[in-house]
Amino acid sequence: MSGSRSLRSLAALFATAVLGGVVAVGAVALLGGLDGDTTVITETASSPNPPLASDGAAMSVNEIYERASSGVVQITSTSGNIGGASPKQALGSGFVVDKAGHIVTNYHVIEGADEIRVSFSNQDTVQAQLVGSDPSTDLAVLQVDTSATALTPLPLGDSDKVEVGDPVVAIGNPFGLDRTATSGIVSALQRLITAPNQYTIDHVIQTDAPINHGNSGGPLLNSRGQVIGVNTQIETGGADSGNVGIGFSVPSNTVKDVIAQIMRTGRVDHAYLGISGQAVSTVVADTYNLPVAKGVLVESVTSGSGAGKAGLKGGETQVVVAGETYVLGGDIIVAFEGKQISSIEQLRDAIAGHKPGDRIKLVIYRDAKKTGVTVTLGRQPPSPQG
Repeated sequence: MSGSRSLRSLAALFATAVLGGVVAVGAVALLGGLDGDTTVITETASSPNPPLASDGAAMSVNEIYERASSGVVQITSTSGNIGGASPKQALGSGFVVDKAGHIVTNYHVIEGADEIRVSFSNQDTVQAQLVGSDPSTDLAVLQVDTSATALTPLPLGDSDKVEVGDPVVAIGNPFGLDRTATSGIVSALQRLITAPNQYTIDHVIQTDAPINHGNSGGPLLNSRGQVIGVNTQIETGGADSGNVGIGFSVPSNTVKDVIAQIMRTGRVDHAYLGISGQAVSTVVADTYNLPVAKGVLVESVTSGSGAGKAGLKGGETQVVVAGETYVLGGDIIVAFEGKQISSIEQLRDAIAGHKPGDRIKLVIYRDAKKTGVTVTLGRQPPSPQG
């Protein structure tokens, strides 16, 4: 198991099992994207202590905690209590997003659960229903039937505006220590991590705010008390499962899109192209006299996918250049719906703006000749292996 861990922790009374995640630093095997046909969610519900500073000014850690902590919940999911087997309990975090009782958490916190219970700051514990989940982004939406006065919705901020060095606060339940606040900064942006189903989550926020097992699903807040991410994984350096100052949060703009779809349909359908690929590098283009210096090399094509049905071709010749492995001889994608493509991330983002069934136009180079190909995007399979 690698040094990166998802933040799931099990209660000591039952058998322990932590679901891990691996930090991905390269291209995802099979390209997919988020459904772009979404409703933007704005959380503006009132509460006795409004999460946002009224003048938009930065708040202290204490002010953020006082306003936001009551919106953070502890989630306990129980599984395996069938047929006389010893049940297992997983502990995680979550936060309220509206007065209808919707709660956001991580998919891996509630994966396989037979029962989900949510504990609030007033010590009330209620049973929750699973509205829907998305393993591809490690997100899930729950709903509880409780008084609106017990619900403190936290507003979702704009993660595209986050910058390295911004102060942040994480609130969650590490090791069952309810509503623990830690603080730090945004350490990096645009990280890639691996979701529970082995797809890649893009645009992830890296932070040094200490987060540990049990923080999974809890909010990462900016200095105005807005949620800019959902704490999901930590990097442990391969030593153990403890915090080493590197944590990862799914960005709030991804969260907005995913929970909007879940609330609308109970599921998330990701558009899917069906290739594996790698960005063209200058040294590869020069060394092997490629027709373009920028684009995405199609290394393989999944049979039966939109790309496969459209006749896209993968490579056949494996080469190693500057320590990187490339597969050459296949198509090179240079544009998606008129937009230049020069990286895997750009291609995934372009796919994310569409839904399954959309017909899109690719511009490719094949055998040094430029041509156009129309592809009908499919639905992302449960895992890159199908």
